[in-house]
Amino acid sequence: MLILARIPACNSSIRRYGAFINPDFFQSVLDQPHPKRTRLILKAHPQVRDLIGRNPWTAAILALVISLQVALAWWFGKLGLRYWWATLAVAWCVGAFANHSLYVIIHEATHNLIFKRGSWNRWTVILADLPNVFPGAIGFHVYHLKHHTHQGDYDLDADIASRWEARLIGNTTLGKMLWELLFPFFQLTRPPRLQSIKMWSWWSTANIAAGLLFDAAILFLCGPNGLLYLIGSFFFAIGFHPLGARWVQEHYTLDPEQETYSYYGPLNFFALNVGYHNEHHDFPSIPWNRLPKLKALAPEFYDTLKSYRSWTRLWLQFLFDRRFTLFRRVERVGAGKVVAGKLAEN
Repeated sequence: MLILARIPACNSSIRRYGAFINPDFFQSVLDQPHPKRTRLILKAHPQVRDLIGRNPWTAAILALVISLQVALAWWFGKLGLRYWWATLAVAWCVGAFANHSLYVIIHEATHNLIFKRGSWNRWTVILADLPNVFPGAIGFHVYHLKHHTHQGDYDLDADIASRWEARLIGNTTLGKMLWELLFPFFQLTRPPRLQSIKMWSWWSTANIAAGLLFDAAILFLCGPNGLLYLIGSFFFAIGFHPLGARWVQEHYTLDPEQETYSYYGPLNFFALNVGYHNEHHDFPSIPWNRLPKLKALAPEFYDTLKSYRSWTRLWLQFLFDRRFTLFRRVERVGAGKVVAGKLAEN
């Protein structure tokens, strides 16, 4: 039997369900927490403004990672498909981390945190997407910015799973494993539900054309096993891997009083501090290398929040804890959507 309860005090507008399977998302009429915290931090620590800027050295990391992935694809291509098992093993152990860092670089360029000129950042997005085999970074560029301004708005935030998707996956380990393995394809089904968002542009065409040409070149120069290495790296980077816990860590919650979480574990070294997610949402104009400095400057705001120290532990918990479902997120409704929309327009 489902029990509908109210959270006391300031969070009384969030609905909480006491059951293994939520019938729907946690719902809130409050604005997302980040704009208010941003204002409070700037008032208490105005020096935080000095952290705002860009990091063009991120482009050097991009060149290094792409070179590594192409070199490994070439090497496995020479070994041939009879070593497919070794190819996938290295893709899980090495390629996943490489491709995940490319996703973080795409994320940085989406926020114009690498170069000053917007077009240079978009070309960086396309370049970083090449080893991902299935080009789609420009689409991410479009809907991710909406995620920041309309966090939790089902009609505008593609980071939230579709309701049919959440019901399909349910709370079984097998269902959640399937979701992680096919995560890129589930993401493709979300943008069509979004309102007032134009997903297609010249940049999208350039992204797809460049990606397909790169795939053809890898297949021609490295052979099918080289392409298999990149395919494995792509799927493991965002799916069935401890790195996949990042998607759970960011906004999935068992306690709707806190809807955004950070990760402060050692894998941030390879993931370019993408675990500092509360910090990033509060200050999306601060590049990845300065996010730890933000946390250090404002410890009273971040040390009091719940956070994670292990993506591996969270990954296993998500898979085996029946309380975790795709409905374990906060959805903005009513006044919460209106306030978020006004903030986005200012």
